[in-house]
Amino acid sequence: QVQLVESGGGLVQAGDPLRLSCAASGRTFSGYAVGWFRQTPGKGREFVAAIMWSGGSSTYADSVKGRFTISRDIAKNILYLQMNSLKPEDTAVYYCATRLTSRLTPPTLPGSYDSWGQGTQVTVSS
Repeated sequence: QVQLVESGGGLVQAGDPLRLSCAASGRTFSGYAVGWFRQTPGKGREFVAAIMWSGGSSTYADSVKGRFTISRDIAKNILYLQMNSLKPEDTAVYYCATRLTSRLTPPTLPGSYDSWGQGTQVTVSS
C-alpha cells in the first residue's frame, strides 16, 4: 500500500507563495489519480486540486483557480502544489490523497480517494 508524506506547510503572510510536496513510498503514482484536499476545524475535507499521474489531466476548485498549480515530478514520484497569492481563508491542514483509477480525469470527492497522508498545516496571516 502506498504511503504518502506531505511537507512544505508553514506560516506565511497573505500574498506570499508556498509550495507543498507529497512523496510516495511503497510504490509509484503511475496509474493513480492524486489530489490535494484541505480541512479546517469543524469542517469536512475540501477538494483543492487533482491530477492524473500518467496523463496529466488536472482539475481545480474554483476557489484556487489561477492561484494554485498542481504538478508532478514523475522521475522523483513527488506531487506538488504551488500556492500563490495566499489568502487567510486558505488556512487549513492540507492532505494529499490517491486512488487507483482508469478514469481520464481525476475525481474531486474525498470519498473517491482511499490513501491519505497525515497532512501539513498551512497558516496564512492577514
